[in-house]
Parts: sequence; C-alpha cells; structure tokens
Amino acid sequence: MDFLKVLGIEKNNRGTSTGQEWLGDSENSSLISYTPIDNSAIAGVAVTTRGEFEQVIQKAQGAFKIWRATPAPKRGEIVRQIGLELREHKDDLGKLVSYEMGKIFQEGAGEVQEMIDICDFAVGQSRQLYGSTMQSERGQHRMYDQWHPLGPAGVITAFNFPVAVFAWNAMIAAICGDVVIWKPSEKTPLTALACQSLLARAADGFGHAPANLSQVLIGDASVASQLVEDPRMKVISATGSCAMGRIVAPKVAARLGRSILELGGNNAITVGPSADIAMATAAIVFGAVGTAGQRCTSTRRLFVHDSVYAELVSKLKAIYARVTVGNPLEGDNLVGPLIDKRAFDAMQANLNEMRDKGATITGGERVDTGDSDAWYVRPALVEMPETIPNVKEETFAPILYVFRYTELTDAIRRNNDVPQGLSSSIFTLDMREAELFTSAAGSDCGIVNVNIGTSGAEIGGAFGGEKDTGGGRESGSDAWKGYMRRSTSTINYGTELPLAQGIRFDV
Repeated sequence: MDFLKVLGIEKNNRGTSTGQEWLGDSENSSLISYTPIDNSAIAGVAVTTRGEFEQVIQKAQGAFKIWRATPAPKRGEIVRQIGLELREHKDDLGKLVSYEMGKIFQEGAGEVQEMIDICDFAVGQSRQLYGSTMQSERGQHRMYDQWHPLGPAGVITAFNFPVAVFAWNAMIAAICGDVVIWKPSEKTPLTALACQSLLARAADGFGHAPANLSQVLIGDASVASQLVEDPRMKVISATGSCAMGRIVAPKVAARLGRSILELGGNNAITVGPSADIAMATAAIVFGAVGTAGQRCTSTRRLFVHDSVYAELVSKLKAIYARVTVGNPLEGDNLVGPLIDKRAFDAMQANLNEMRDKGATITGGERVDTGDSDAWYVRPALVEMPETIPNVKEETFAPILYVFRYTELTDAIRRNNDVPQGLSSSIFTLDMREAELFTSAAGSDCGIVNVNIGTSGAEIGGAFGGEKDTGGGRESGSDAWKGYMRRSTSTINYGTELPLAQGIRFDV
C-alpha cells in the first residue's frame, strides 16, 4: 500500500511519541492493527510503557510553560501550517482511515477534511479568545474576565472517527495554549502515528513551537487510565461509550480535574405529515447507513406520522435492497465492514431479540464478499410493533428502528425518553412543529436539527450532547472555553479602597 509508505507506516512501529522523538522498540510491536476490510494484519505498534508514559508527561509540563507564553495568534500560525500539511496528504490519510477503520474512502477523506476545516476555524479563533468587561459597583474600578491556558490536555479517541475527533480537540487546545497528549483507540493506532508525523513536520522550523506540543501514547484501557488518573493532566477529553464515560468521569472528578465527555447517542428523526419525503429519505439513509451505523450521531430511531408512513417506509425498503456493501476502497460501495466480529454478534443478537418480539426486519444479514474473516452486513430496517414504543439501548451497527406516531407531542416524548441525548432531527414544513421541536419543550438533545439529518455536524457549532452522552462540547462556537481557565480581575485606579456591598471596615 503506497499510502502507508508515504505516511511513514512500517511493518513494525514505535508507538510513543514525545513530539521530539519516538520512544520504545519497534521490534516489540505487541499491538497489531488489523484492517476490517479482510481482517488481515496491517502493522504492529509498540505499546507505551510506564517509564515512557512518565517521560511524555514531564515533557508536556515543560512544553506547556513555553506554549502558554506564546501569543495566541502565533499559536494559530502553527495550526495553519498543520492544516496545509493535511491538505497535501488528504488522500493518503483518508485512505489510511478507510483501511484501518473500514469506512468508505469518501468518508475517510471527508474526515480528513474535517481536520482541515477545524484548523481553519482555530486559526481565526486564535485572535478571538475574548473576555468580558463587567460593571463594578465601586467607583474607579474596572472588572473583567481573562482566559488563560489551562495546562496539558489528554485526548482519548474512539475507533470510528480516528482522526477528526482528535483534531476537534487538539487544534482548539493548541490555540488556547495547551499541549496535547493523544491516546487513540487500540483498534486504530496507525492513523495516530501518521497524524503525529504530519504535525511534527508542520511544526518543524518554527522557533516558537515547543518540540513537545503534541504527543502520542499507544495501548489499551490501562494506558488511558494512567492518563485519566494523573493530576498533571488538567483536562481530559474522552470519546467513547457511555460505559467508558462512567469509568472516566469519576476518576477525573476524584482528583477535581476537568473532563469533556462525548459518549453514546440513540438518535432519532421525526418525520411529520408535511415533510419533504425525498429530503427526509436521503437524510435517513445517510444517517442510518453511513459508516455502517458506527457513528455516535447515526440515526437509530425513526418516528413517522401515520399519514406518510407507508410512502416513506416503501422508499426506504427499496433503497436498503440496493445499497452497495463491500470493500470501502473499491468502486461505488456505500457501506464498508463492521469493525470486528464482536460488533457483528451484537447486531445479530439485537435483531434476534426484536424478531422474537414481533418486529418485521428487512436486511441485517451478513454479506459474503469473499473475505470469510471480515464482517460485512446489509443495513437493517426494523419495523416495530405497537407493543414496543421505544428502544432505549444503542447498538453500534446499521440498525434503524421505525415507529408510527399520530401526535407530535408523543413523538417528542419518545425522542426524549432514552438515557442518551446527543442528536435529533425533525422533517416538517410546518413552522409550529419546527419551533416546538427546537424549543425548551422539544428535543432535549445537544443537537436539534430541522430538515437535515442527525449526522454530519459542521465544525462551526459546538458538538456534544446531554444526559448519558456526557454533557461535553467540542469543536466550534465557544467550546474553546473548555480548554482554558478563567480569572476575574478587578483593577482599582482610584485613591480610595471601598469594599463591595457597601461594607465598612475601618481600621
């Protein structure tokens, strides 16, 4: 594979980077990355040792002292250079994302484009880290907020978006003055090695960029746990399952640290009687089928008004029957493989349970592509019986549960009646329905859309969800504040010392 060579991926690789050098012995590559395309081994990576972990942490502390004193626009210049490097290697890195994770190449390249976009966003944001001026009750006093760099930031990412989520965090953290330590999923370590090499190349030659601005740790949950529990890590941004979040959050809280959690989603689209059915159909299919249903924003549930149910479901069944499943790097395939057998087994167990409860299932079967060790499946459309009003558990696979409704308030109630609260959408041309859905009495998710689907969020908006989704926010809007500390400063430029609230304390 030429793109592996271009990105510096060898048969065996050292897995710990300080940004200045790679640590460890590449011949001790105990972690093997497999491609879900055919389950063959791609390359090996050496796992971070306890001693190497300590080296990385210490170097991060030293780099932070340099980086926090660097003017934010100059930090933005480094991020701009990173964006240029990513542009040059977009196709190669996109192919590696597809090869190691299994999403189709268009989605792999699109993920790298997200990295480029967040670099562009962060460059502009580096000149807009604004504070506020407040009115003091005391004369000849000025009171205002300042935002300062927080410290070393740990970023833990999941396999399904192996590079974009890192960039959402790292580029914003960088312009905020933080240095970053990245622990990628053990299922997709090679994309992290490639990104680290590109970041180091971009920063090379800039005297105001510390060598240890971005660092990488490779390993399983035990390595992530070291990062989470270390009090020198001022903020931990972790993306993964709700179960993972329930482990991470208490550990960070126990040391009074800060966490940004992006966890599971059980996202729903509601289709009203006035909906543009063609638009709704396209959004539903992409949301439910894209990335083989392995997005946190994948469409899991569909609430359809009685008046349009037959028309919409008929269209969905026709598309599901012809959607192309196969090698994500070849031809016009729209659906690649599931990440592994465990994901396939979970999907089949869920479909069997729904079938036993009376659901009507279209699709869901394994697709034979000639690779007996790969796990390709046809997306499943599950028409739910009235005896099952909702599905509250997320299965990370291309399963779409379809429900009927008659009253919008009932659809909203069921939209909200799940533990997760990430993304939601309504298709309607009725202004009252749209406004109700986006109001305080509407969807309780962090992302609430009208006439677009649940997935495909843009980097300009803050990304994240409520309830069991963790409450974190990444990427755009004012998410940058999560990587900084606030100080409220009051300056007395007068000759007297009045106390607040009119208190007198004469000495």
